[in-house]
Formats: sequence, structure tokens, C-alpha cells
Amino acid sequence: MTDVVSNSDASVDAFLDALWMERGLSENTLGAYRSDLLALSRWLDEKYQKTLLQAQQSELLEFLALKVQQGAKPRTTARLVSSMKRYFQYWVREKQLQQDPSDHIDPPKLGRDLPQSLSEAEVESLLLAPDLREPLGVRDRSMLELLYATGLRVSELVNLSVSSVNMNQGVVRTLGKGSKERLVPMGEDAMTWLNRYYEQIRPGLAKGLLSETLYLTKRGQGMSRQAFWYLIKRYALRVGIRKPLSPHTLRHCFATHLLNHGADLRAVQMLLGHSDLSTTQIYTHVARERLKSLHAQHHPRG
Repeated sequence: MTDVVSNSDASVDAFLDALWMERGLSENTLGAYRSDLLALSRWLDEKYQKTLLQAQQSELLEFLALKVQQGAKPRTTARLVSSMKRYFQYWVREKQLQQDPSDHIDPPKLGRDLPQSLSEAEVESLLLAPDLREPLGVRDRSMLELLYATGLRVSELVNLSVSSVNMNQGVVRTLGKGSKERLVPMGEDAMTWLNRYYEQIRPGLAKGLLSETLYLTKRGQGMSRQAFWYLIKRYALRVGIRKPLSPHTLRHCFATHLLNHGADLRAVQMLLGHSDLSTTQIYTHVARERLKSLHAQHHPRG
């Protein structure tokens, strides 16, 4: 290793140590920054015999262009720009640099990722996945049905209390982001499975303890968001769903399927608890892509 690279490595280590102290970033984020900066350091050394702190803006732009030519995706390029900017801004603050060579270098604009959704048939198979011969299978079926019927966030679902459900009116009351309360209709299927769980299964899980939490584990405690997410993944694999899923997958399906069947966008906004309609509008793109796919699959000129 040349002295140039050694000096750059030392400056990167000092920068990352300071970043960790200031912001408490995760090991994965710090590792990504380190990888980006050391790759730039080695390229500068090989081509210009310079350290990172000697880099010019033209050289940074050349390195970015090279990465794009090599197939770097926009998100990877954006992270690389972020790594450089944070590094050089830190050394300007430390008065080791007079000017930031990354100034006026803008990251690529990233479009919003469309949420991953399942077809109605795939959702149906997922709902049927739990083993109803087991008490926990009935609980899981109830949770899946309620999640799909209401579009709740997983965190909202696992935090539901017994008193938050009104079976007479067929609605569930939940607190969303910013502690905003909303009432969401459950639908007949979700109500049927919820009632079965509450009457037949929950008393055994509660073990005589007075718990206000609606959905309980076999230990009689509330379920964590992560635990239920693992259940969804396990059931998806059981029925052969190989798509990448997220904890919000059934929430995305709820919104997309409503729009596919003609629901009003503002009604979906209210059901999801979005404060801004623009957040809900992304689902119109999902629905549109679904329609295009159906057209291509079934139309003779598709």
C-alpha cells in the first residue's frame, strides 16, 4: 500500500469515527461509506497519485461517471455522492480543507419505489395458509384477515386493544402516525375470524391474566411487530409465494385491490390514515401497472 493510500485510509477512519460519535449510524451504513471512500481513494492513487484530501471536483465527477459506465444503479450512485459529501464537509469543518470539492455535485434523482403487491389469488392463498387445527393457526388467520380487510400497519395491528374493536358497528379504532385516531371498517370475513379467535382461542392464551392486548402469544403476551412479520414470511413460503415481501405487503394489497375495484382515492386515503393525498397516489400507479399487465396478458394485440 502506498503512502498516499495509507494517508487516505487514516482520514477515512478518522471521519467515520467522528460520524459514529456524532450521529450513531449503524455498522452497515458506516461500512458502506468506508467502502465507497476507499474505492475512490484507490482510484485517485492509481490514476493521479493523489490522496482523498487532494481531490478536485473534476476528478470526483470522472469517478462517478466511471461507476455509472460500469453499471452502478442510481441508488448506489446517490449513496456514493452522499459518502463523498459527508467526508469532504467534515474535513472543511475541521479546517483541513478550504473548499469542498463535492460542492454542487448533485445525486441522481430517485423515483419512489412502487410498493410490492400480491394478486388477489395470492392473498387468498396466504389467508388460507395457517393450520386451523392449531389454536395459534386460528389466531394467525384472524390477524391476516384483519390486516388485509383494514389496511392497518403491522404495528397498529399488534398494538390493538380489546376495547378498540367494536363488533356491533363493525369497526376498529386505531392510533396511526402522530397519534392520529381513525376508525376503519372490518368487513364480514374479518369480523367472523376475529370473533372466533376472541371467543375460542384468546381465553386459553390469556391464561387467566387480565390483558387488554387483543392478539396474544402462547405466553399470554402481546406480539411484536417483528414476530408477526416473520409469521407472514413463513406463511408466504408455505404457499409458494416467492415475491419479496415487506411488513406492509398486505396494507399495499388492501389499497391496490380497493382501487382496482373502483374505490375513490380519497376514501382509500382516509382508510390508510395518510395525511397527504400524494402519499396515497402511489397506489394509482400500482393499479395502473396491474391493468397494463392484464392487458398484455389477455388482449389478442397485447
